[in-house]
Amino acid sequence: MRHACLFTLVSFALAIASGADGSEVRLRFDANIPQIAFAAEKIEQALAETGKRDEESDAECLIQIETRSMGKPAESFAIQRNRSDQIVIVGQDAAGAMYGGLEVAELIRIGGLDAIQDNQQSPYMAMRGTKFNIPLDVRTPSYTDPCDAAQQNIAEMWSFDYWTNTIDSLASHRYNFVSLWNMHPFPSLVKVPDYPNVALQDVQRSTLQWEEYYSGTGTGFDAPEIINNVEILKRMTIDDKIAFWQKVMRYGKERNVDFYFVTWNTFVYGTGGKYGITDSVENETTVDYFRKSVKQMFLTYPDLAGVGLTPGENMRSRPGGPRATSTEKEDWLFATYGQGILDAAAALPDRKMTLIHRQHMSGALDIADRFKPLLDHPTVDFIFSFKYAKAHVMSCTTQPYHEEFVSDIQSRGDLKTIWTLRNDDNYYFRWGAPDFVREFIQNIPYDVSRGFYYGSDQYIWGREFLSLDPTTPRRVEVDKHWYHWMLWGRLGYNPQLGNDRFTQILQAQFPQTDATALFDAWQSASMIYPLTTGFHWGSLDFQWYIEACKSRPKSAETVSGFHDVNRFISLPPHPSTDNISIPDFVKARRGSEKIDGITPLAVSEQIHDNADRALAILETLEAGDEMELRKTLSDIRCMAYLGKYYAHKIRGATELAFYRENHEKSHQDRAMTEVTQAAEYWKLYMDLAMKQYKNPLWTNRVGHVDWKKLYQEVLHDIEIVKSE
Repeated sequence: MRHACLFTLVSFALAIASGADGSEVRLRFDANIPQIAFAAEKIEQALAETGKRDEESDAECLIQIETRSMGKPAESFAIQRNRSDQIVIVGQDAAGAMYGGLEVAELIRIGGLDAIQDNQQSPYMAMRGTKFNIPLDVRTPSYTDPCDAAQQNIAEMWSFDYWTNTIDSLASHRYNFVSLWNMHPFPSLVKVPDYPNVALQDVQRSTLQWEEYYSGTGTGFDAPEIINNVEILKRMTIDDKIAFWQKVMRYGKERNVDFYFVTWNTFVYGTGGKYGITDSVENETTVDYFRKSVKQMFLTYPDLAGVGLTPGENMRSRPGGPRATSTEKEDWLFATYGQGILDAAAALPDRKMTLIHRQHMSGALDIADRFKPLLDHPTVDFIFSFKYAKAHVMSCTTQPYHEEFVSDIQSRGDLKTIWTLRNDDNYYFRWGAPDFVREFIQNIPYDVSRGFYYGSDQYIWGREFLSLDPTTPRRVEVDKHWYHWMLWGRLGYNPQLGNDRFTQILQAQFPQTDATALFDAWQSASMIYPLTTGFHWGSLDFQWYIEACKSRPKSAETVSGFHDVNRFISLPPHPSTDNISIPDFVKARRGSEKIDGITPLAVSEQIHDNADRALAILETLEAGDEMELRKTLSDIRCMAYLGKYYAHKIRGATELAFYRENHEKSHQDRAMTEVTQAAEYWKLYMDLAMKQYKNPLWTNRVGHVDWKKLYQEVLHDIEIVKSE
């Protein structure tokens, strides 16, 4: 409880909170430093919630937050307990002081003042961010716009409440930047000199009855039927929009959360062909427009940390023509983004700014050579970006795709990268496997790393819209999935954070339950995702989505996109796992050959073990009248049922493959038993999920996710086995 706030001549605030016994805890901090004020607020809240203080002394306790150089990296902090009644939080900078304050607030929540001991931490990964495909407007779409998650969240992108809630949560989880991805955001963000009529008024959404599938390369989102049938979600001038994003970025800065805008190229959505702008890399007007747009982003937004770019998706010499060569791409990107940043740097000589260049469809060393003026510039930070695990971090804790890229940038010695960590696996259910996340982060090549951003291409982490029993207002996604997002942020900052801490956090969050049991059940059920996808590897987002057993039809080799037992036989495992494919396993058994690795039957047992463990623990846990715990336990049960489905399906597909090889009826009988049991678990999964979530869900990569219709495909697996 906060009783007083006093200000001295040195602009310090003194907050006084009462313990349960009426004793006082004093909190001293500089209220003019917003990052520190944010942490102080969290400490006050923790004291008010717990009413706890140092039980060893009746004297009042002082908690002081300050900054001073400790010779440590940025964002470092130290906690010093000088006496039983004095706790000093020292930050290397304001961000470090904030993180130290958040650490103390958490310790108070989980164990009271006695839990606070001397401690020192520095960030493991310097940059810990989110990848967020932002649906600004139907006229300036992201790749993710043709889906329910985007359409439901366009208005939220222009809600300050949404951003304050999201930023506060990200800051608490130790994220320090947000990357907003859009194919061509400039018309919704800036007024570009010489191109004033490109700036867009209002925020619009299409009223079209959308098709199920649209281009996977982002083209065609400005079809007449899309942009000519619209509704206005919000009346805003371009000046209103600029003021809005200035306010959002300033709020982020006050929580140590920087903002970046990242594009794919070359798209000119929103320009409407004005001034002769096209998507041709040979169009000089387009080059000039992009260069001035990039410069204007920095001139308009004083808190913008940087911009980013992706080459390749739509870079052509002329509209509809062949793709540009790597040299043509990088020449164009330097002439636009590179020169635009150099122009901004000349206009703002004291401003630090960053260019993130995704390594995609171009060679790293060629990129570095072309962008050398930026690498050599004293106020410009040039960073690569690389898609580390394709579309599925929930697959394997080691990944094989970066080795050539790392070798290239190591050979230069002056290059660093951030890693794109894609979660196109888990959208519905509250996920949380700390051991997996910790091992994954520690396996990322450290020497060349600046950090990572984490997010999705098939989902918008805006405000949740799927719950059948929502709060009012509906929760932001990073709060609904708080444990999931906390794991990647906290372990990115400190991978040494142990499971005991996460268990304590769960106990504080759900005081009426057995947190140790909850932790184990949650982690076991969550491991269904990497165990299954590590065996059944569709690397890209349109090639596999585990919560629906679905992809686009071509990748599934079925009309519906459902991955049937035939596809479970034919699709190989993730290359960094030790998993053995079903065909290789059958072939080895046929020839009585020794084969190293994890057999399909062993994978099935691993999934069974995790699902069974989660289900057994759930029988011991009750939610009572706690709504959030009830929903969490339901999600864990859904994931466990999904695991039972895949465990039976993998075993069934293996038995079917053996039957096709040797025609022994016992294999067909076992296959029939397994796919029948798989169908029973799919129905349990479907029924429980549909009690909690809307069905169907329209996604931009795998189309309609309809658990009810997919059940008919699940039953068809039985017919496949029967017809052999």
